[in-house]
Formats: sequence, structure tokens, C-alpha cells
Amino acid sequence: MKKSIIVLALVAFLWNSNTANAQKKSTPTQNIKVGIDLVDVKDDKVKVTVQAPKIKSDKITYSIPKIVPGTYSEDNYGKNIEDLKAFDAKGTALAVTKTDDNTWSISSAKNLAKITYLVNDTFDTEKGGSFGTDIFSPAGTNIEAGKNFMINTHGFVGYFQDQKDLPYQVTITHPETLWGATSMIDTDASATKDVFNTPRYAELVENPIMYAKPDYTSFNVNGMDIQIVVYSPSGKVTAESITPEMKKMMTAQKTFLGNINSTKKYSVLLYLSSMQPNDAKGFGALEHPTATTVVLPEMMPLAELQKSMIDVVSHEFFHILTPLTIHSNEIQYFDYNTPKMSQHLWMYEGVTEYFANLFQINQGLIDETDFLNRIAEKIEQSKSLNDTMPFTTMSANVLKSPYKEQYLNVYQKGALIGMCIDIIIREKSNGEKGILNLMQQLSKEYGVNKAFNDEELFAKITALTYPEVGAFLSTYVSGPTPIPYDTFLAKVGVTKTKDKKAGNVFLKGQSPYITVNKETKEILVRPDTELIEFYTSLELKANDILMAINNKAYTLDNIYEMIGESENWKENDAITIKIKRDGKEQIITGKVHLPYEEIEGLKATDSTKSNLKNAWMKG
Repeated sequence: MKKSIIVLALVAFLWNSNTANAQKKSTPTQNIKVGIDLVDVKDDKVKVTVQAPKIKSDKITYSIPKIVPGTYSEDNYGKNIEDLKAFDAKGTALAVTKTDDNTWSISSAKNLAKITYLVNDTFDTEKGGSFGTDIFSPAGTNIEAGKNFMINTHGFVGYFQDQKDLPYQVTITHPETLWGATSMIDTDASATKDVFNTPRYAELVENPIMYAKPDYTSFNVNGMDIQIVVYSPSGKVTAESITPEMKKMMTAQKTFLGNINSTKKYSVLLYLSSMQPNDAKGFGALEHPTATTVVLPEMMPLAELQKSMIDVVSHEFFHILTPLTIHSNEIQYFDYNTPKMSQHLWMYEGVTEYFANLFQINQGLIDETDFLNRIAEKIEQSKSLNDTMPFTTMSANVLKSPYKEQYLNVYQKGALIGMCIDIIIREKSNGEKGILNLMQQLSKEYGVNKAFNDEELFAKITALTYPEVGAFLSTYVSGPTPIPYDTFLAKVGVTKTKDKKAGNVFLKGQSPYITVNKETKEILVRPDTELIEFYTSLELKANDILMAINNKAYTLDNIYEMIGESENWKENDAITIKIKRDGKEQIITGKVHLPYEEIEGLKATDSTKSNLKNAWMKG
């Protein structure tokens, strides 16, 4: 999962290899049939019907996931299920008891023919709180009759006790005007019904579907068919408008990965939020083996949207390598309601995030300065988190405090762990190999149907690489010692620099100098923060309403444009601001005074290490 703008996430897939082998020997005679009705939507709820397999016990449980692989928070999707009922073949109701938020116990189960229930969506309930307080939007669900249905299948479909390995057949009835975008194959030719088949529940969970008015593009990259699908409430953004950047990026990723990945079809499902009170507020993406769901605000300027899509989708795509191919038993045998977490988030998320940046310098999408700035930012951001908490301990306990509060470090220190291992391997191999070679070897050693034991991974990595890599893992990943980044960067001739950097006049990190009135959509100067020179020099005051800047009107609807355009302002540029103060409009003119801060950066300064540096970035 990738953290972007507000909140982001990972999902990992895979299934029991023994089960997969058993499927080859004996095809099950039963399957679980699911019906989802997107036509007769009442009170913003969707009816689901599940035809039960033959049950041999007197009682059976039906569960909706508490957590899906890799989201690293207990989201309790069962809370969005209402009025679950069970029936025998004659339509007689059977006794049902709800045993917790996500599980129902059904009596007289030998007679069970079907269950029915209603599904509420999660987008309606998001409050836009801090990380972990809402179901992460790309892992959530949306029900907007006749317009959009975001079906992350774990939010609609559950499983019977000990029956997860039976095949699932899901039939979805939908308005003719809506098209279901997914990487699954629809086996029904009609315009109002889709039928999808998966060999087991784990695969169903990994296949999201987005229903909306058709807006998609498709292209092929090195044998992989890719479709870009967009839902834009106002129609402002189209699939065609973001496809060129997506194609350029995914072509570069496939080139970078080489022949590691053999996925034949991949779908990018982009949902653009209107930012209304009942719409999605957790922005980022969620990866699956053959798809990525993305949620971003529709109001973003197109250039910013394209940039966010590159950062977010590139991260999710690299999850094809880990954990979707290389993963531990905790993921292979994932329990949706009582999960045991793996120790190796440093690899699943950290190495993935590192690759999402490394491939861009490797393939010429960014330059050396940009790449080193990204590394410097990760070093700086990691300082705000616990640098002595062993990463393996945090990973294994990430669902509970105090470990879950450190989860976001997987995108900072986790990526830097990947960088340091890469540099060690480059140094020891005289630049010939790097961490991508290690991941290629691990993918051959393990794979989709073969997991590793958590406690054995470090020894395996050491055997495939060098003792120095093993020492690094035991000291800095499973141990409490902070990583001396200067030491590792010096190996490739990179050292610290100090520069003054102009900041944004509206934001300092995640702390804005402005706020909005959600009812009127007006932008106001915040009353509860100390104002910087930009405001004091123009004599702007708390609660002043910013109506227009340089003759362009701004509201909540285009606030991203205001912030984006301010990035181009230079010191002492002339500026005109139309404000409303105490109910009266007035024009303020003056000059731009930008905030400056001294920041630590990185720069290649040792030319004697240029060959190793070039191998690191371009090898």
C-alpha cells in the first residue's frame, strides 16, 4: 500500500500451495454462488444472496473479513452488513446469531440453502480522520445507484467456515448504462449481467470491480494488456487524459523488472472523489496481483493528478514482485479474521517503495538531483518516527500500539533499508549486481505458491548475497541500532549538503496556513496559527476570506490549483489579492515574500566513486 496525500495502503495476495495442487487432482463438485444486485438499490444498500455449499455440521459460521492482507489495520468490514438471514431450500428461516462484528453463526446448517444480507458502503462513513481511523478508501466500497459502485469484493462477499477453498461464482446484475471494469473475465454476454468465476475466496478478494459509465483506455506493454479506467463525477478527468503518462511509466517499470513478472492483464481503477461530506477522503492506492484501485480528489489539477498517479501506481505495481511473488507463510495462509502478521514489512513495503523511486532514475524519468532529493526527504521524514524500534518487531506487531503508530515508517526507513542493501551489494560485486538481482533470485527460490518462513529469510538473503548484507539485516533491521546513512551513501560518493529552500506560502508540511468553510467553500486565513511574512507583509489577518489572487477566483473547488500555482511564485513577485474582511470586500496589493528553511540535501561530491554511483542509479 502506498501512502499519498492523506492515507495509503498495501494488499497482499496468495493462496495455499497444497490446496492448489489438490485442485489439479480432484475438481470440487461444489461451488459457492453469489448474487449481487446493483439495480434494485434501496436506501443506499445493495442486496447480496449467497447459495451455500452442502454443509455437514449442525452449525456453520459465515464471516466477512476483519482485515484484508496487507492493509495493516483491523477494519471490520462486517460492520457494514445488515439484516443477514439464512434459509433452507423451502424458504424457511433458520436461526442466526451474530457472534462478533464480522461473524454470524447459523443453526440447522445441514439444511442451509442460502443466506441474504444488505451491504452499506464505507465511503459514506469516512470522516477524513487520521491514519487508521477510517477504512482506507481504496480498500473501501461505494454505492451510488445508477452512477458508481466501487466493489472491493471483501466488502460484499464473505466465506463459510473451512470453505474458503471452494470455487466462487459471482453474478452481478447492473444497469445497462454501467460497465464493470475488472481484470476478471465476464462469462455472460448480456449487457445487464456479469458472471465471474474464481477458484477460491482468496482470488475473489484480490479482484476489485468498478461499475460506472464506460471511460477507459487499453494498451499493451511487453505482453501485458493494461486498462486504465476512470470514474470522474463531473467528467472533468478522462482515462485518455492520464493514459500517456501511465503508458510511459508502466513501460519503464516493465523494462526495469525484466522477465520477473508474467502477469498478462492489469487494471488501474481510478475513482475521483468529489470531496463532498459523503465521499471518499482517504487518498492513495491499494494493490492486487492484477489490479490497482486508486482514490484521489477530482479537484486536483491535471498535472498534479498525473504526478500523483505515477508515484502511487508505480508503488502498487511493484508489489507484483513482493509480496505477491515473494512472501512469507503469514501471507500465504492469511486468516482474514485472526491474522498473524509477518516480520518483513521492510521488504514488502520498503523495497517496493525504493523500487518505485529507483526505477525512475534508472529509466530516465527523473534526474539525479530529483532522486537524491527524494532520498534526503525520506531520511528527514524518518527522523520523526521511532528510529530505535526494530523493524521486524514493528512489522510482526503492527496491528497494535505502540507499533501501529510507526507503520508509516515503512515508506521512509523501509525504503532506505532497501537502498542500503542495494549499495552494499553494488560495492561487494563491483557494481555488477544490486538488490533487484537479489529479488530475482528470491523469486526463483520461492514464488506465488511457495512461501518462506519468517525466521529463515535473513539467512537465505545472506547466502544469496554477502555476509555484510546479513550483518546489516541483524544490526539495523532486526536490531535497535539507527542506520548511519552517511556511511552507506559515502560508498557511492554521496554526501550531505545544506541549502535554503523556499517553502509554500499556504502549507508548511502538513500544517496549512489556510482553512475552508465547507458550507460556503470559502478559503480563509487560519485564526489559530502564527502567520509568516507572506501574510504579515500584506497585512492579511486571521479569518480574512481569500476570494481571488491575481484576478483568478478561488474556492474549495479549485484550492489545489491555487496551491499548485503558488509553487511558481518567486520572491518579490507582484501580487494582488481580493479579500473579504468583516463582510466587506477589498483589494490588497504588494509583493510575494516566501518562507525559507535550511534543509539537508544530498549531492554526489566524490568523483572517484562515480562508477559505483552510476551502477547504483543506472545499473
